[in-house]
Amino acid sequence: MSKQPSSIAPIGVFDSGVGGLSVLKAVRKVMPQEHLLYVADSANAPYGDRHVGFIEGRALAIAQFLVESNAKAIVVACNTATVVAIEKLRSTYRLPIIAMEPAIKPAVRLTKSQIIGVLATRRTLESPAVADLCRLYGENTRIILQPCPGLVEQVERGEADTEFTRQLLGRYIAPLLAEGADTLVLGCTHYPFLEPQIRRLVGDQITIVEPSTAVARQLERRLMGCINVASAGMPQEHFYTTGAVDKAHALVSRLWGESVNVQGLV
Repeated sequence: MSKQPSSIAPIGVFDSGVGGLSVLKAVRKVMPQEHLLYVADSANAPYGDRHVGFIEGRALAIAQFLVESNAKAIVVACNTATVVAIEKLRSTYRLPIIAMEPAIKPAVRLTKSQIIGVLATRRTLESPAVADLCRLYGENTRIILQPCPGLVEQVERGEADTEFTRQLLGRYIAPLLAEGADTLVLGCTHYPFLEPQIRRLVGDQITIVEPSTAVARQLERRLMGCINVASAGMPQEHFYTTGAVDKAHALVSRLWGESVNVQGLV
């Protein structure tokens, strides 16, 4: 598998699949001068119901590829990989590693009904990290955790805007609205690609929160404190997948918003 030229120091971003492209787009907007390197582990998506040891192993393997590709920072653009593997990644590598977490804190600030709903994978919602967020910020707010099996797979199939996807979303969101939630947290990086469908379901009165821009700004702050991190030449994006390349080319191009080249990664 090919790696980046040593003169290029990209920001490495990875996810269980294509969901992390929502974070990559935010990074590109906040840091337009940077080279970006994205890995979608689509052959193994979703991570939400995978064994902890498997997720950690995948995160370490992909991080190693990014380090060998001269990455100057890594963004773990996957909530599940973050809650499972972030401590191991940070103890293994010395470069800045930026993590994801469901945007519960800002949602608590925004809610007026004092009830928020968190949409995420089961593995993320059952993690100690989410329990800590609920304990820290849920004293005066009811936080309803809603696992959403099947949504990641719909995005990975390129079926974000199908009737079946809308039925799944309705099944998960309706109980939250019935309980009075006025703010929804998208706790998986795949879910921003479902936001148009969610908005059609909930209307304009419900606040939808996701953390990609906050993560991009945190990355920018971390890199400002580093030495020898300036990028050279015109900014580039390189995309890799562990899944089928032909399928990835069509899906990544659609979600990224322009035709891109996707390379296979073993």
